[in-house]
Amino acid sequence: MVLVSSVPVLHPEAQTVEEMLEGWRNQQLCRNLAFDTVDKRIALVRRFIDHCNEFPWAWTSAMVEEFFADLRGIKGRAQSTARGYQNGLRMFCSYIADPDYGWDRLCEQRFGTHPAQVFFEWNTAAHVQENEQDPRKRPFTKKELQDFFDHADEQVTLIASARKKGWLPAYRDAVMFKIAYSYALRFNELRHLQTVDFSRNPRAREFGQYGGVLIRYGKSKKGSPPKRRTVLTVFDWTPEVITDWLTHGQPYLDDGIDLFPSERGTLIAETTLLRRFRRYCDELDLPDGLDLHSFRRSHITHLIEDGWDAKFVQDQAGHEFSSTTSLYTGVSSDYRTRTLRRMLDQTVQDALTFGDESS
Repeated sequence: MVLVSSVPVLHPEAQTVEEMLEGWRNQQLCRNLAFDTVDKRIALVRRFIDHCNEFPWAWTSAMVEEFFADLRGIKGRAQSTARGYQNGLRMFCSYIADPDYGWDRLCEQRFGTHPAQVFFEWNTAAHVQENEQDPRKRPFTKKELQDFFDHADEQVTLIASARKKGWLPAYRDAVMFKIAYSYALRFNELRHLQTVDFSRNPRAREFGQYGGVLIRYGKSKKGSPPKRRTVLTVFDWTPEVITDWLTHGQPYLDDGIDLFPSERGTLIAETTLLRRFRRYCDELDLPDGLDLHSFRRSHITHLIEDGWDAKFVQDQAGHEFSSTTSLYTGVSSDYRTRTLRRMLDQTVQDALTFGDESS
């Protein structure tokens, strides 16, 4: 589009905002950020414009504080959510206030003012500690987990006995819950699994062709593609669950290689699985601190409780640092008591052995 200088822009404010957002979008894509991340940030800027009813070159710090006071005090958004919003809007302000992009000169020419940074250290939240997860979030206890799996299986039987159509999705979701726990999977890793991702483990032949699984859509670092890792099978019941699903379930939903297709042949949406998860938790009177990610926490915690090597557990989870794995570990009081007793007994035994040697 070519604009003749002598012809005025019909809606200069709206057009300038769109030009800013398009330029910022291109800048973020050049940094290899995901399309979904870019789109969410642009939607956030539009939301802030609607809230304060002012264009970016007229924003003030008072508008920032009013917006986030409303988010925290009235709408009850989490601290991490508010900080994420602040980071996104701060980056947009840094972009339009940077002289290298020329938005300051354009705004001076069109509106007699220029954009400025309005997000500062004194009116935004800082990320000061590594672990900021909701304190209610925790892993399943082994009894809770067994009760949940049993309940999920019972629902499949009940629906099938009543000759209702929903038994197959219920069966699929029950298997997804078990596989998420078996391999410590995040939801996005789980939904992208395919039948060709499984392989044999020559050092664990008892698991057959399901000795391990290749995770192709692991959590990526900023500006990088998904991180791959291989997770080994550790539970003897896992191959049986997979085999039964591939025989009696997956072929009736889709003839492709996706392990968990939806009824429409697409990948499962998180809301679909979460809705069933919450209903089962309510029916079992399980607390709100449990969520889909609790299966991943439970895998890590239960292996630690059962005496598996900490480095092995870290590799299973795909964590770069052991400190990250420790954040997922929520061992039971019984495990801590047994550990303390074992160490005390070992200390006494070492002291007696040393005394015998000295005499």
